[in-house]
Amino acid sequence: MALDYRQAAQEILDAIGGPGNVVSAAHCATRLRLVLADDAKVNQAAVDNAAGAKGNFKASGQLQVIYGTGTVNKVYDEFVALGHITAATKAEVKEAAAQQQTNPFMRAIKLLGDVFVPIIPAIVASGLLLGIMSALSFMDSNGFITLDTNNAWYQILNLVSNTAFTFLQILIGFSAAKAFGANPYLGAVVGMLLINPGLQNANTVATEGVLQTYPVIPGLYSIEWTGYQGHVIPIVIACGILAFIEKRLHKVVPEAFDLFVTPLVSVAATAYITMLAVGPVFVWAENAILGGIQFLLTLPLGLGSLIMGALYAPTVVTGIHQMYTTIDLGQIATYGVTYWLPLASAANIGQAGAALAVALKTKDVKIRSLALPSSLSAFMGITEPAIFGVNLRFFKPFIAGCIGGGLGAMFASIVGLAAAGTGVTGIFGILLCLNQPVQYVIMFAIAGIAAFAISYLLYKDPESAAAEPAVPASEPASAPTPTIEASAKPADDKASVRAEVLLAPITGTAIKMTEVPDPVFASEAMGTGAAVRPTEGKLYAPASGTITVLAETGHALAMTTDAGAEVLMHIGIDTVTLKGAPFTAHVRLGDHVEAGQLLMDVDLDAIRAAGLDPVTPVIVTNSDAYARITPHVDAAVRHGEKLVELA
Repeated sequence: MALDYRQAAQEILDAIGGPGNVVSAAHCATRLRLVLADDAKVNQAAVDNAAGAKGNFKASGQLQVIYGTGTVNKVYDEFVALGHITAATKAEVKEAAAQQQTNPFMRAIKLLGDVFVPIIPAIVASGLLLGIMSALSFMDSNGFITLDTNNAWYQILNLVSNTAFTFLQILIGFSAAKAFGANPYLGAVVGMLLINPGLQNANTVATEGVLQTYPVIPGLYSIEWTGYQGHVIPIVIACGILAFIEKRLHKVVPEAFDLFVTPLVSVAATAYITMLAVGPVFVWAENAILGGIQFLLTLPLGLGSLIMGALYAPTVVTGIHQMYTTIDLGQIATYGVTYWLPLASAANIGQAGAALAVALKTKDVKIRSLALPSSLSAFMGITEPAIFGVNLRFFKPFIAGCIGGGLGAMFASIVGLAAAGTGVTGIFGILLCLNQPVQYVIMFAIAGIAAFAISYLLYKDPESAAAEPAVPASEPASAPTPTIEASAKPADDKASVRAEVLLAPITGTAIKMTEVPDPVFASEAMGTGAAVRPTEGKLYAPASGTITVLAETGHALAMTTDAGAEVLMHIGIDTVTLKGAPFTAHVRLGDHVEAGQLLMDVDLDAIRAAGLDPVTPVIVTNSDAYARITPHVDAAVRHGEKLVELA
């Protein structure tokens, strides 16, 4: 019996609490995506049993209801008509879902994640290499090893190790501007502004003092002419200001002048606001915090070190840690050693242990591939990848790292652990504490193990990776064997299809559908089939048939084969957010294609660069029409080779 799309839409509309509870609505190739004002108004049982729905789940602030290709768009049209709801794009729904997160602190954490996750590959690579190069340089200069640094091989490697951190503000500016919705290239220009060589390098302020000031209001207010190397928050705030100005100028500046007026005014106004207000306020806050830190270190029984060990990582987020050299140098001048460096080392080790726990506990391959090298970098004293890419992003590991760092720092203070110099923390920090190596190792163990244990207990994979869709009991369960027995269908439905073999549409490694890192596809609620982890960016027709769905964003394509199979090919996970950029279609809706015909060119590098997985599910959405579906998986496959047998 054909689905009544209007009835299906009415049922889901009633189940979620009516149109007044809908903040935003959109659909992709397979799912209705809803952002709701109040989840408490949802009748979950009614959603689970809504007509035509193959399942539902909550992820990233959205209720996603699965209808499948060819159905979801028709249900959506009736849904917005019945509820008098304004249609939205998927990007708008994503933004609405983010706004529904009412906790401002968590929104700020999410924003930092959006800014830093895209640039993590650059700073992870540089962080690991920088830790190694710093340790080698330190051991060479202190006589532990003899290293010839006067050659091109070493010098080029040294350049590679520090380039990402030297120009970090440019990377942050580009990424932050994208996160705020501004032109990312203008964001990069703002980043360049804050580390312009015409400003005194911020890393020299602790040793040389401020060399130049300029009056803003003569006799009343002057600014220090220093850069923002090592600082994170000022550039993020600056890009928020840039986005605010740029968006409003686009609305009021005539199109004929927009190309040059809007960028010029946006960047110039942002520069003045940042240099005259945001930056100086930040510097004032830094100095106040440094005074408070010096006071805390005087508290007895290691209590001050406990507090500062716990708070050290949050100061890395703000960039204040760049000023800690003042404390190190002051203590070395007074005592001949520094008690601050072991505290900083404990804090870094704590964040490393917390990130390592995430790497070992997560079931998400992408998170593991990020967390493991980030933790190794942190163990060598470079914590930015671990903090911004992993711990702060998921927050609980960040807190675990702070606790571990505080406990390690408290132990270091109680036993009087001191370093003979500054500049190296983490594993190689022991070279500065050779008079007390056992105490350093114990501090290392306390900080790392405590942070690891707490992080491992608290961390859970995000619901977008862990959530399983609620599939109605009437849906067939995925079978554990390669051959899937389809549920019974009326005789006329089975008569409308013929046995055939679907060919691999793309070259790569064939995997089970249950291994796809997406709850809808993995649950097989939309149908059975197989998936391919692609190694070549060309999508071909798996059989002869007619193109029935071609997503505007190019990420999904469906066809009905001449033998009656309804096949959906979904290129990547969440690639709808890329707005079509990596996809070039060679067919149009309604075209008849032959098996092996090129359908789509796919830029796999662009998908991966966006932090997305290009795995491509090939789903038989009318699986119930077949008695048996046999996928050929767990092996390399070239396009045109056998992937799924239908009988």
